[in-house]
Amino acid sequence: MNHTFIHTDKAPEAIGPYSQAVIHNGLLYCSGQIALHPDTMQIVDGGIDAQTVRVMENLSAVLLEAGSSFGKVLKCSIFLANMDDFSTVNEIYGHYFDKNLPARETVAVKTLPKNVLVEISCIAYI
Repeated sequence: MNHTFIHTDKAPEAIGPYSQAVIHNGLLYCSGQIALHPDTMQIVDGGIDAQTVRVMENLSAVLLEAGSSFGKVLKCSIFLANMDDFSTVNEIYGHYFDKNLPARETVAVKTLPKNVLVEISCIAYI
């Protein structure tokens, strides 16, 4: 097998039996990030705005550790606890990308780990 497991202290530790990300054949598969602060492993305060920023910063740390960036993201998956937060998440998410936007889906789910409001995963190239 040709794969590498990615870990950085600048993103939260996995809260289950999974890796922060895995590289295989030049593609980076980032696990879903939630609004855990990597230093405290506590959910950030401040509602959907603060949680979305923390999620994107966590993803950024994983991408950087793997030698990638938001500019190399091919696809994202966004999971929301409430679809009413779509426009807020969309606006914050959009600040992390340039004009070359990745493919994406956004779905509402009943609950997310630790009852957070948003979770985002992505696939990027190295």
